[in-house]
Amino acid sequence: MTCQIDIETERFKIAGGGFAISRGRRTHAEVLTVCITDGPVSGIGECVPYTRYGESLESVREQILQIETDLQKGLDRTQLMVSFPAGAARNAIDCALWDLEAKSSGRSISELAGLEPLQSLTTAFTISVGTPEDMGAATEKAAHRPLLKVKLAGQGDVERILAVRDAAPNATLIVDANEAWDETCFRDNLEACIKADVALIEQPLPAGNDAALKGLTSSAAICADESLHTSADLETLRDRYDAVNIKLDKAGGLTEALKMVTHARALDFKVMLGCMLGTSLAMAPAIVAAQGADFVDLDGPLLLEEDRDPALRFEGSTLFPPTPELWG
Repeated sequence: MTCQIDIETERFKIAGGGFAISRGRRTHAEVLTVCITDGPVSGIGECVPYTRYGESLESVREQILQIETDLQKGLDRTQLMVSFPAGAARNAIDCALWDLEAKSSGRSISELAGLEPLQSLTTAFTISVGTPEDMGAATEKAAHRPLLKVKLAGQGDVERILAVRDAAPNATLIVDANEAWDETCFRDNLEACIKADVALIEQPLPAGNDAALKGLTSSAAICADESLHTSADLETLRDRYDAVNIKLDKAGGLTEALKMVTHARALDFKVMLGCMLGTSLAMAPAIVAAQGADFVDLDGPLLLEEDRDPALRFEGSTLFPPTPELWG
């Protein structure tokens, strides 16, 4: 096939004035989309470049342009996985190729992936990091949701965890430190999480500096996020982590994410499907990989002031599979 490749960047305003994690605050979600057109049919994919991994909108665009000719000549998903590195650029291309294949063949995305028809999922809803008072107030508004994800920042997390648990006594809590804990606060924060009956703790220590997790016994599952990118990383994480957070922007697409889910389960990891801060178009392919996951965190659209049209359907924290008009 001879394809046309179109690349666009877009900005979506975040609701509530912004969103903060331990590494900083953002007011907009900045995303990049790739549209691959073959005759009358087009497939589209969205990615979110992440500065933590040295990515920007500009660098990801340049990466895609480097293989534009190969894509026009018919580079497929299998070849893409071999010839192109994991990351946001590959994710957008891979998801666009899945979408193109589904629309060209008239087959459902679940059929193409060898899965049963896609089911609705319960997603976490994320509480941005801030003062304990602000986080408690934000949690009160979301306390009706069954699963809350709490962003943490290191020092002061004991008070943040307590404030959130007091505001949502019946919700299942997962927390995400984004590598912010260190030897000065690790034990106190871990103890606070255990007392608050937190189900899962994401990436408490920096990737590459997490030896303290070896042999750790905790009622909360310890989950690798920044420490995990592709299937090649899974074996090395077994002595420190109980769970893994698979994100398409890290894995480099749905193709690798599906492989990672299978491999992670074979290694007895709990599986979480997460996301960067993107639109419904970014979440749609992640729903495919998230079927049967232990934890789902695909709430990106819920954190935006405006989403795409058409968008994914949410009923509270229930997330429904995408329609073909959106993706797949």
